[in-house]
Amino acid sequence: MHLAGRTAVVTGGASGIGSALARAFAAEGASGVAIADRDGAGAQRVAREIGSAALSVECDVSEGADLERLIARVEDTFGPIDLFCANAGVARGAGLGADDSDWVLAWDVNVRAHVLAARALVPRWLDRGEGYFLSTASAAGLLTQIGSAPYAVTKHAAVGFAEWLSVTYGDRGIRVSCLCPMGVETPLLRAGLGADGDDQLAARVVRGSGEVLAARQVAEIVVAALREERFLILPHPEVLEFFRRKADDYEGWIAGMRRLQARFRRRADAWS
Repeated sequence: MHLAGRTAVVTGGASGIGSALARAFAAEGASGVAIADRDGAGAQRVAREIGSAALSVECDVSEGADLERLIARVEDTFGPIDLFCANAGVARGAGLGADDSDWVLAWDVNVRAHVLAARALVPRWLDRGEGYFLSTASAAGLLTQIGSAPYAVTKHAAVGFAEWLSVTYGDRGIRVSCLCPMGVETPLLRAGLGADGDDQLAARVVRGSGEVLAARQVAEIVVAALREERFLILPHPEVLEFFRRKADDYEGWIAGMRRLQARFRRRADAWS
């Protein structure tokens, strides 16, 4: 998909990858970019930076009614939605001690919000004969996330749902891409580094596993991948090699991840 003349929606658009995507889409000539976020003021700030082609909407993506209002407002303002970026995400809770509320929040934002958006948009796109769904998952959805069970599990589910969408509707005009980065300089990562216990461990593992990219770099890679209509978008190419190793030797990969966790836990003891 070339973005010129298209209408795009970006959830979680007030900061991080989301705001970078919104700016990149506008720079590519999108006729309308909707920035949706629970942080209404942040969404407004990004929309003002972009200019007249942007719309800010305060929205809780885990609420079906909010998503329906978002879609209706975008359609009223710009016309049919061509690209929906299910980008909003949360990283809350660590291991088995994570509260039920952390699991519910992770499920609602990282997975269920994608289902709700697709449920609303896919019938419209089937009628039009085209549409594009971009899911922001994570390398944790292909590999795993040391330290954070809710994040690892829900990001696996996000990848699975994107795969299902592509398999089910890919021959009916609906394109799907799944974005799976490792470390990106975002408020989510910074919050993890400032947390305690396993939350900090998870963030330090991410920071120590490879290059931490700027959100702008990720957005540029996404734009190029959308032109090619690639399913799997990997800003960190090494993730594909890790994924191959996992498939080739699952037992060895599990053992290696245990060693990695042990190494970072020893470092965590030194931090404390």
